[in-house]
Amino acid sequence: MKQLLDTVWQRRGVSWIWNDDALNTMARPGEVLSLRQLLRLIGQWPDDLPSNNGSAMVVAGLDACLDLMAPEQADAWLGNVLKHAILSFQDAYEGEAALVFWLPAGQRRVHIQTSSDDVFWRCGAPHSDQKIDFGRLLWGEARQYPQEILLAKAAKSAGLFHLRIT
Repeated sequence: MKQLLDTVWQRRGVSWIWNDDALNTMARPGEVLSLRQLLRLIGQWPDDLPSNNGSAMVVAGLDACLDLMAPEQADAWLGNVLKHAILSFQDAYEGEAALVFWLPAGQRRVHIQTSSDDVFWRCGAPHSDQKIDFGRLLWGEARQYPQEILLAKAAKSAGLFHLRIT
């Protein structure tokens, strides 16, 4: 998977971050929206975004939502509901804004298969032996396009970035 040292993820595209420093560069606590708030905004996107000087929306709660569902339900929900929200956001801002999902446990839960760049979400208990094909559901066959966010050279991954989901 390609690595990204640039800050473009803070202004454009869709990202899933799990590094505290990455979150703190994007938003103050009062600027982070809940997943429920994001879903209520579909089709009614605000003119001014709350984070990163008006160029980003940071959303928390995706991990908890996925943990509340059985893997089959989460699979369907990601591919239908969340993907629809992401596409709506991208269309509303014409790709010129960032949608960032805060996944505090993402370092442990997001698994990248290096041989194919497939991205999986490791389910929580009681389904911790199962994975959701996160990448296939959200960006389909465009597996070469997600990039691993690095905050510095030789640093651990801070998240994943995708410029545009189709």
